[in-house]
Amino acid sequence: MKKILVIVFLANLFFSCKGGENNEKYLPDSVGAINTLAVVIDNDLWLGKVGDEVRDHFAAPVDGLPWDEPLFSIHHIPPSIFDGFARNSRNIVVVQKDTASTFGIAEDPYAQPQKVAFFKAKSEDEIIELIQKGANKVIKTFKDHEIKENQKRIKRSLNRETVLEEKLGISLTMPSVYKVAKQENNFVWIRRELQKGHMNILAYELPLSQLPKDSTKLDMIIKMRDSIGERYVQGREEGMYMITEKAYAPYVFDAKIAGRESIETKGMWEVKNFIMAGPFINYIVEDKENDRLVVLEGFTFAPSTGKRDYMFELETILKTLKFEASETL
Repeated sequence: MKKILVIVFLANLFFSCKGGENNEKYLPDSVGAINTLAVVIDNDLWLGKVGDEVRDHFAAPVDGLPWDEPLFSIHHIPPSIFDGFARNSRNIVVVQKDTASTFGIAEDPYAQPQKVAFFKAKSEDEIIELIQKGANKVIKTFKDHEIKENQKRIKRSLNRETVLEEKLGISLTMPSVYKVAKQENNFVWIRRELQKGHMNILAYELPLSQLPKDSTKLDMIIKMRDSIGERYVQGREEGMYMITEKAYAPYVFDAKIAGRESIETKGMWEVKNFIMAGPFINYIVEDKENDRLVVLEGFTFAPSTGKRDYMFELETILKTLKFEASETL
């Protein structure tokens, strides 16, 4: 009997000490396809002006695509069934009436990794006001979260090519399905074949002196892209090559890639003298140490197919840019 009591005492001591060292509760893995969002809101609010406000922000069209595709694919969850597995979504927005106005973003409350945004207020108008003030912050948080998740998934099957390091002194983390299509001294073209089309990455360098200035930024970016397209991305016949689509002005943003000042451009490309087009995303990254600009571009050709997630994968890859050990290249 004494032996049993001693064993029980030691077991209790062990578990109490273990609990003292780590009181974190177990959290299941979060779930969901990339760019999906669960919205927890009751049916009356969802079908009214509050739901419209949620959709206006979180299902707004993505910039630079040929037709409207939403920022997030939204799944509506009534509060009555928001329990168990339903709480494991990676990105969640909770909208509800409450006695106090509350806006915030919680990390890993039900699963991990997970972000949950809360919009709570007394009236519908107050909820709408909270959404208008906080939606952009939530969207950026969710998109950064999705970039990290996508990068984690990419690492499951890595491309081991070293051509980018050899030609340009840089590296990108990408899946093994991407293969080198063309390489020259300061230019690399990498491609992923799709069932109907292909996804592409271009990487090249330019003199630092060609950095676009604010007053002529867009014109210089278009000229840069078109000259590279004419030289390297040619069509089946002479006079056919990739250019920036003339019908739509690209979107231009300031950005940071690999901790360096960059310019992000999103828009549409087309092939001159041929019916072929699609979306692109381009980053011009300053590399002052080597007196150059590193230019990365992702573009997709996938006719009659949604392109949001293809372009998001390319953005994810381009944002893994790393500069190898510094030396004059």
